[in-house]
Amino acid sequence: MVTSVAPRVESLSSSGIQSIPKEYIRPQEELTSIGNVFEEEKKDEGPQVPTIDLKDIESEDEVVRREIRERCREELKKAAMEWGVMHLVNHGISDDLINRVKVAGETFFNLPMEEKEKYANDQASGKIAGYGSKLANNASGQLEWEDYFFHLIFPEDKRDMTIWPKTPSDYVPATCEYSVKLRSLATKILSVLSLGLGLEEGRLEKEVGGMEELLLQKKINYYPKCPQPELALGVEAHTDVSALTFILHNMVPGLQLFYEGKWVTAKCVPNSIIMHIGDTIEILSNGKYKSILHRGLVNKEKVRISWAVFCEPPKEKIILKAHCQRRCLRLSHHSSHLAPFPNIFSTSSSGRPRRLYSPNEL
Repeated sequence: MVTSVAPRVESLSSSGIQSIPKEYIRPQEELTSIGNVFEEEKKDEGPQVPTIDLKDIESEDEVVRREIRERCREELKKAAMEWGVMHLVNHGISDDLINRVKVAGETFFNLPMEEKEKYANDQASGKIAGYGSKLANNASGQLEWEDYFFHLIFPEDKRDMTIWPKTPSDYVPATCEYSVKLRSLATKILSVLSLGLGLEEGRLEKEVGGMEELLLQKKINYYPKCPQPELALGVEAHTDVSALTFILHNMVPGLQLFYEGKWVTAKCVPNSIIMHIGDTIEILSNGKYKSILHRGLVNKEKVRISWAVFCEPPKEKIILKAHCQRRCLRLSHHSSHLAPFPNIFSTSSSGRPRRLYSPNEL
């Protein structure tokens, strides 16, 4: 296995190269499916990632709240069963706070390289938190066109503030406030997903660690301009081992989902948060809710940035299927967060190939 440190992709991009290094070129069998992301996003025909409106889900009017929760339960259930990914709108997190989170991340990545390197991680020794670039993780030494910043943001007592960026000054307060709001949103989503399985409202949250133990880990993905985007990927095809993953982005398209045998490009929906169902929820739901295979494209015109927050159980938590209604699929699959997931392609409950991905495997 190759373990050499990759150069910063930002440095490669800004160096003026016309051809990308061979380590970033995808296998021939992948190249036929990599298109122009801007053209792909414009397509209106074919399947589209569903949008779920959460407005008034916490209404003080009991009748309104009940009606909205019933509607959201059915819509979330359908989207989780068929897609495993959705756009959430009217999610309860203010545009102002989301903008602060984005500005803080963009400002950090706009710092001089020597400033960012002060926060560099050391993947070779297992220290993954901080600023980094993906190590080659397969025999061929393939790399992804991406730099990132990764750290745990919730619960508060598990944060390592020594690695949080000190510039810009709003990075810490904006991230802390966002983590609290997102943790609350996770509770709402897990509650509705539980009801969709015929379980008591708090069951899924309890199974993934509850309010006290569920971890929120944030990864800012920075995809520089790429001179040959038709040959590279920002992140290769994978599923998330998390329970839920919440994603913000800078309105530059790039996310693709493998749906019904084809890659579908997610549209950029203003004021939305993208939410993925992770492998943990797929397991707990007996395969009823899907953890979808997804990847990230790059382009030569615009920098793309995304802010992913992985909501996942503590490492010692054993994840087994929950006792959902009989119509759920029967799986013998279980996993433990004690051991890292293998960095290989495996087969999901639906029979599709996928590469398991964890934020602990960067």
